[in-house]
Parts: sequence; structure tokens; C-alpha cells
Amino acid sequence: MQLIWFRNDLRVHDNTALLTAMQEGPTLALFLLSPGQWRTHDDASAKVDFQLRNLRVLADELEQLNVPLLVRTADTWDGAPTVLTELCREHRIRGVHVNEEYGVNETARDRSVARQLAEQKVGFNPHLDQLLFRPGTLLTRAGSYFKVFSQFRKACLQQLSLAPPRCLPLPQPQKPIGIHSDPIPASVTGFATPDETLRAHWPAGEQAARQRLQLFADDHLHEYDEQRDLPAEPGTSQLSPYLTTGVLSPRQCLHAALMINQGELDSGNTGVTTWINELLWREFYKHILVGYPRVSRHRAFRSHTEAVPWRDAPEELLAWQQGRTGFPLIDAAMRQLLATGWMHNRLRMVVAMFLSKNLLIDWRQGERFFMQHLIDGDLAANNGGWQWSSSTGTDAVPWFRLFNPITQSQRFDPQGRFIKHWLPELGELDRRDIHDPSPISRAICGYPAPIIDLADSRARALAAFRNLPPPGSDLD
Repeated sequence: MQLIWFRNDLRVHDNTALLTAMQEGPTLALFLLSPGQWRTHDDASAKVDFQLRNLRVLADELEQLNVPLLVRTADTWDGAPTVLTELCREHRIRGVHVNEEYGVNETARDRSVARQLAEQKVGFNPHLDQLLFRPGTLLTRAGSYFKVFSQFRKACLQQLSLAPPRCLPLPQPQKPIGIHSDPIPASVTGFATPDETLRAHWPAGEQAARQRLQLFADDHLHEYDEQRDLPAEPGTSQLSPYLTTGVLSPRQCLHAALMINQGELDSGNTGVTTWINELLWREFYKHILVGYPRVSRHRAFRSHTEAVPWRDAPEELLAWQQGRTGFPLIDAAMRQLLATGWMHNRLRMVVAMFLSKNLLIDWRQGERFFMQHLIDGDLAANNGGWQWSSSTGTDAVPWFRLFNPITQSQRFDPQGRFIKHWLPELGELDRRDIHDPSPISRAICGYPAPIIDLADSRARALAAFRNLPPPGSDLD
């Protein structure tokens, strides 16, 4: 008997571990509930709920393959080896198949499970599935992990042009094995069920994910490079929750892009090639997670930036979190996050830079808040984005660059449509006043005054970074 241990790979199509397990013999499936670990990782209630909803759809799909899905609990991953060992003994499992996960805690968990299973003569078989390339297989000439995205991208495109990854077929149904699936819980203690408006925005299941991918490819991918920075337009794929939970694979996304672009990776339609670059940024940050594990431990990639004199400003932090900074684009973006569990990618950069530069509040405060609310919360992508914006990360924005939230608003939401949707109190303002309402307009609308002066905050941030000790080694 084989066991597939599902984690963040909740699909039956193009699933390396599932296909391999079923090819090797009768297969049983497992999902492990770990609420204590999820809380430690600051996973959002919306994300946990999304996992459970996708798990229920997965159970139905597995039933068509005659693969029972068992649900067990290990509150933290320290308990995972015992749970797996007992399950393997009970069902005479000879091989456990998993799709690799990355990060120091995930790696430690899998090593512990593999060691304990080996004592029972049970094989532990990890498979590359979450990424296009296994970390460690793309290295610089010096044999180290890439730190610069453009160099990493070039290496990826060279390999992809030689051997594009193929999507794996759906496994053939196996004969029934006489084991019943476990019920999937509707909720997990400690994680509130989101409201139906949020849940409706993110329908569960492979079919919904693949439909969303196809609609994006057909209707928006060609103009992605022109539309992706406009938050009022449907210019982004909104596929990140499905990639994070593994309801879609990166291979499926890349395949859809190549089909639109006649198989071209780095030429042809610029919308397609720009989106492929975004898929490779996702890949890049996963490789950073493995090559430089300090970023999994709440440390800055650039060690000398640990000396930034971050401010303790709880009232300003709270205003940022609640969307009442007095800067309309910032507040609209934060309200989008609170309402939908998602934020437009351009706005993630804008609000992150506002917190870490204009407010000079430690980027880790923002990173944690995002994880606590994002339905697509992913350690590598979230950490990479925050460290990029705060100039503490690899290949990050220069320390002297600050996005001005008013000019960003004027450039990317010129009519104020995004702002008016999320800040209805400003709905009557014209396109000039909407980006930086006058004191009279603020008083009439009941909208707060700006919590900082942009020019003063910029000068403060530049002084803080300018006075840092010179960088030594990026990694200590």
C-alpha cells in the first residue's frame, strides 16, 4: 500500500506525488490538520477556510479514483512523525509520497518524518511539484544560489527552452481498497469562518481554478503588461490563492501562457512574457528560501539593515492596518485586503513601502499582518515582497526609492474608481481631489487627515538608511 500525504497540493490533475503513488500500487491519501502550527505561521482564517473548502472538493475527486482520504490531527508538526508512523503501521504502508515544501520548518518536519519512517522500513519519497526547478539545480558559476532575479530568470529560460515541463495526466482509477474516507471538518478551532462575500470571491476546486486560468489567458493575458498595474481593472490573474494551496500547478500556468504565445518564452506577446516573469519571481523567492534560510527566521536578507532604527509607533501601525492613514490609495488597498483576503500586487508594494519607509515601522510588522489576512499567504512570496519594498532583501528596490502614494494613485487609478469602490465616503469627490482630498473635503466626508507629512517622512527614511553601517556579508 502507498500513501500520498497531501499538503499544499490539493488537486488530482498534474500532481506528481499522486500519480507516482498510484503507479506503484494501491494508494491511500492523508491530510494533516495542524492548527497550532498554522497559528505559529500566522496563517489567515481565510486561508485555512480556503484549504478546507478545497479539501472537500479534493475528497470528491479522489473518490472518483477510488482513493480514500483520511484526515488526522497533529497540532504542531512535532507530532507529524508519530501520526504518520502509526498510520503506516495500521494500513501496512510501504511508501509515503509527498510533494516537496520549502522553508526551515517544513524541511525539519519532513526530515523527522523520513527518519522515523525509515526505522519502520517505510520509504519517504519527495517529489518536485511546487516549482519548475528543484532548489539547488540552478546555481551561479560560483556554485551559489542566485541573488539577482535577472540572472536567475536567464538561467530558468535557458533550461525551459531546452526542456519545457509537461503537465502530468490524471491517474487512472484504482480498484476499491475497502477503506472509507474521513469527513472533512467545516472549520478548525481558532480560525473564524470568513463571511460569504469573501468565500464567494474565491470558489474552491480545480474546476474553478482552471476556468479562472483559462478566462485570464483568453481575455486578459495579451494586455497583462499594460493592465497589471491598474487596480480598478481586471488585469491580473487572481490565481495566487490557487497556486499557494496547490489547486493549480506552476506547470499548468506556464502551459497556458505558452499555448497563447505559440510556445515562446521570452518573445512574442509582451503581456505573456511579462506574466511568465511573474511566475519566475515566485520561483525565485522559493529558491531564496532554501538557499538563504535566514529569511525563514524573521531576519533581513541584507544583514546590515538589521540596524535600521525602526520606530515604535503603535497608533500609526493601527491606522495603517485599519485603512485610516488619510492617504486614499493606501486606505483603499488595506480595506481591499480586509474584505477579500487579497490585495492587488502593485498596491502590495505601495502599502509596504509606506509602512517601512514613510512610517519607518519594521517590515516584519507588515509581513505578519499580511500573513494573518491573506488568503494567498505564502512565506516565500510575502517575505520576498516585503523585503523588496523595505530595501532589506535580495535584489531589492534601492533604499533611496520611495513610492509617493499620491502620485501612485494619480498614475494607476487616475479616475479614482478603485478608491471610490473601497472608500465610498469619498465617492462624490472629483478626479483631482480624490487622490489627496482638501481639508474641507475631508471634513465634509468624515475622512481623516494624513497621519504624516510625506516630505518629512521621506527625509527621515533616507537619513535612517544613509546612516547605516556599510554592508559586509549579506549573510551572517
